Amino acid sequence: MYIRLTQRPEADELLGRSGLALLVGMLLDQQIPMEWAFQGPYTISERLGHDLDAHEIAAMDPEAFAAILSAKPAVHRYPGSMAGRIRQLAAHLVDHYDGDAERVWTDAGSGAELLRRLTGLPGFGKQKAQIFLALLGKQLGVQPPGWREAAGAYGEEGAFRSVADVVDAGSLAKVRATKQEAKKAAKK
Repeated sequence: MYIRLTQRPEADELLGRSGLALLVGMLLDQQIPMEWAFQGPYTISERLGHDLDAHEIAAMDPEAFAAILSAKPAVHRYPGSMAGRIRQLAAHLVDHYDGDAERVWTDAGSGAELLRRLTGLPGFGKQKAQIFLALLGKQLGVQPPGWREAAGAYGEEGAFRSVADVVDAGSLAKVRATKQEAKKAAKK
C-alpha cells in the first residue's frame, strides 16, 4: 500500500514500507505541520545513511541521536526532546516486540487489543493511538475485529479528521479545513 502523507514520494515510500518510520512519524506529529512530522523519519534515515532500526536507535548515544535530529533543518520544533521520545519508543519496541514495529499490529487479535498496545507505546496517548489505529485500518488494511470502534470517531468512514484520512493533496486540504472548523467551534 502506498502512503501519501507527506506529499513527497521518497518520504511516503519509506512510510509505506517501514512500520518503524510510520510510528516515528506519528510520534513526531505534534506542534508541527503533519507533512513535516511524517517527513521526519525520511530525514532521519537520510542522515543515518539507511532505514531506521529500533535496535540501533535504542542503543545510540542520546546526544549523538539528538544531534541528528537537530541538524539544519531540524526534524522537529523540539528536536532534543523528540530525539529522547524516539529513543524511548525504539527501546520499548526492542523490549516488547524484538525491535519489529509491525508486530505491534500484525498479531493483535482485536481492535481493543491493538488500541491497548498502541497506548502502551511511549508518547502515544489515547487520541494519538486512536488516530494511528484508524490510519492502519483505513490505509494499510490492518482491520482486526472491532478496529473502527476502538479508533473512535477517527475510524468513521468518510471522515476527514486526521492523518488517517489523508491520501492525496485534496484530502489533506479537507482534513485541514475540518481541524480549522473544530478550532473555531472550540473558541466559541
